Amino acid sequence: MTLSIRDVAFILAFGMAAAGAARADDLATYSLTLKNHRFTPTEIHVPSGKPFFIIVTNQDDTADEFEMSNPAIEKVIPPGDQGKVRMRPLGPGRFPFFGDFHRETAQGVIVSE
Repeated sequence: MTLSIRDVAFILAFGMAAAGAARADDLATYSLTLKNHRFTPTEIHVPSGKPFFIIVTNQDDTADEFEMSNPAIEKVIPPGDQGKVRMRPLGPGRFPFFGDFHRETAQGVIVSE
């Protein structure tokens, strides 16, 4: 059986897409809860150089926005709902996050080490 260049390209593309999906499922996942306009936990420790997910559960009666300045991320989480944020690999350091609608109380930090 002889494969055309188009067949080989399709097989490679499909294989790479499947491998990428499998790797995304294997990413570490960290949970944050927003209640009384405060995040719990207020500090998440992650390994440097590895992508990960953050699941934000909003237990408040109002929407809020999970936000970071560096890297720039904004994700509105409706009341009683969850949001999933995929984070790119971070270098070592501290990366603050906050609830944009309640900045004075909804604060935390991701520590990449």
